Amino acid sequence: MSSTVSADGTKIAYTRAGSGPALVLVDGAMCYRGSSPNDALAKELAAHFTVYTYDRRGRGESTDTGPYTVEREVEDIAALVKETGGEALLFGISSGAALALEAARSLPVPKLAVYEPPFVVDGSRSRVAADYPARLDEALKEGKRGKAVKMFMTEGVGLSGGTVALMRIMPFWAKLKRVAHTLPYDTAVVGGHQSGEPLPPAWPEVKIPVLCVDGGRSPDWMRNGVASLAKVLPSAEYRTLPGQTHIVKATALAPVLKDFFLG
Repeated sequence: MSSTVSADGTKIAYTRAGSGPALVLVDGAMCYRGSSPNDALAKELAAHFTVYTYDRRGRGESTDTGPYTVEREVEDIAALVKETGGEALLFGISSGAALALEAARSLPVPKLAVYEPPFVVDGSRSRVAADYPARLDEALKEGKRGKAVKMFMTEGVGLSGGTVALMRIMPFWAKLKRVAHTLPYDTAVVGGHQSGEPLPPAWPEVKIPVLCVDGGRSPDWMRNGVASLAKVLPSAEYRTLPGQTHIVKATALAPVLKDFFLG
């Protein structure tokens, strides 16, 4: 493990592997090194890139500094990009895709790829309630981590209550509760883009090439959000991986990223 220090003094732990152009992978909610789809993806990509995986603040071996703002997480990525030598390709998955979009506004990122940012842009699923962030904060203030994770899974992700009930008896539920305090961070990163309204042209500064990817077996609402994102970005292409879901296989995603970043 290596580490760097963000602008506000937060230690950001990271792992570097492989050789080639620098590529930073950004995790989604509750994921961190050792418990992330980006771990397998990094292994697939290390033959072509110098891959940086890291623990977002408040998770794994990274520290945290309050109060939280999305800008602080962008500064964390900036610290990592500095470690790479000053410029890096960027990939984000799920809410990490939304964070990568924010980072690409201002950082030296020549290309960006995102996989299924959880934007709700139409009526294909219920919108996330306006008071969801406040209720999530309240559950965490009361120490009810399990309740917060359940709220995130049902209201934020859109899973059924029955599915979440099964998840609660699985061993990994304890891991999720350990990082439940970072769920408001992902809620802030996704921002108002789960309201069921069409995406506004919210990232006019992101004029670099962007690859927007989804899975052919993912829910319609998630795929609609990805397609909408590709339309509002100044220079983006849209790609669907047949047979894939939100839990995308690294062996399916890695070749697409390789071709995009090196093409």
